Amino acid sequence: MDVYLDNAATTPAVPEVAAAVSDALLRRFGNPSSPHRWGIEASRVAGAARDVLAGLLGVAGEEVLFTSGGTESNNLAIGGLAAARRRAGRRIVTTAIEHSSVLAAVDACADEVVRLPVDAAGRVAPEAVAEAAAVPGTVVVAIGHVNNEVGTVQPVAEIGAALARLPQRPAFHVDGVQALGKVPLRPGEWGVDTCALSAHKIHGPKGVGALWVRRGMRMLPLMHGGDQQGGLRPGTENVPGIAGFGAAARLCAAAPDAAAGMATLREKLWEAISMIATRNGPGPETAAPHILNVCVPGLPAEVLLHALEERGVACSAGSACHSRRPEPSHVLLALGLPEAAVRSSIRLSLSRLTTEAEIDAAAEAFRDAVAALRRLVHR
Repeated sequence: MDVYLDNAATTPAVPEVAAAVSDALLRRFGNPSSPHRWGIEASRVAGAARDVLAGLLGVAGEEVLFTSGGTESNNLAIGGLAAARRRAGRRIVTTAIEHSSVLAAVDACADEVVRLPVDAAGRVAPEAVAEAAAVPGTVVVAIGHVNNEVGTVQPVAEIGAALARLPQRPAFHVDGVQALGKVPLRPGEWGVDTCALSAHKIHGPKGVGALWVRRGMRMLPLMHGGDQQGGLRPGTENVPGIAGFGAAARLCAAAPDAAAGMATLREKLWEAISMIATRNGPGPETAAPHILNVCVPGLPAEVLLHALEERGVACSAGSACHSRRPEPSHVLLALGLPEAAVRSSIRLSLSRLTTEAEIDAAAEAFRDAVAALRRLVHR
């Protein structure tokens, strides 16, 4: 049995999503900015998807704009917020374990970047965020709600409350890409100003994402050339992709118990391999339900990944954005793991489509691969 356990990198599209994309390509192909009925139909498709996403977040539909994915959403939010506040300062606060699209955007926008440390579970203290953000010239705080490598869930609501008490409150951006459909995500209630989302993490199409922007939030666009989406993200909207995103979001809304099911299967997998591996990051009670990061001491991650793939199991050594780089994970290093352990760690990530039979097969393949590699090592 082939088992796909790299869902934190991307999830397979489901038939409902493919049908929505196809319908928008073939039947609702108008430019959504055009005034004729073809354009109006396309605009309605985008509007319906926007409303579904807004419902998942508990926000107003007009506050949701569509992008090409999570990376663009993070860049647009961080860059747009920083540019609008340039006169107030060029200092940005983030953490040491953020996704590369956050860290690179922060580095590009700020003269001073504060990367706050995290504890062994990957969690940042809200008080530390507020203390760093209180320094004059701080204009943006950027935090990921769920870490993409170890599944740490940051205390976003507590951070938002701590920032709200500051005399000069910076803008607060949250990377919600790994959170949507996995953990509660209510940015409008948590003192957040912008929140990035991505379709392909919830069985939607690649190349489409969204950014929630609190009504009245001051931002500058990064691109120019049109007044679509309030001028913040000009250009003709990707209606087929947006339709697919909307279909995927509807399925999330219709499956409120999916996260609990993923967590149960993740723990079943962990129990089956815990005798030969160690767990990285947060424990089962506090981790996001879909990510399990483990270390097999003495076995290089790349070697173990190949052995698992030979046995039909797909997983990864961390973020897909850095899969071709030799550097060890900055996330695991920030958690305090020694470099040897980091280089022997892999990520297994589930989706709501993952089955118990697949978990059983993956566990058997994992144990067999480790045993075979250990025999080679001790020859």
